[in-house]
Amino acid sequence: MTNQQFQLRDEFIELHRLLKLQGISASGGEAKQLVASGVVQVDGVVELRKACKVRAGQRIQTGEVTIELLAAPAKPA
Repeated sequence: MTNQQFQLRDEFIELHRLLKLQGISASGGEAKQLVASGVVQVDGVVELRKACKVRAGQRIQTGEVTIELLAAPAKPA
């Protein structure tokens, strides 16, 4: 089991983009196919929406990889 962390830059990131950025898939198209195949879970529930918005505090799991989303740094006032 591999645990990874991802620091958000904004409030959320679309699931397929996260999978691509974390190197789980080689391309956005491959990431979308991975989600559509039903092997990606968000907080323990199978997620089939490719553009699902995932936010800080959520955990994404696929195969032996778990990704924990961390909140974006606070923006100066």
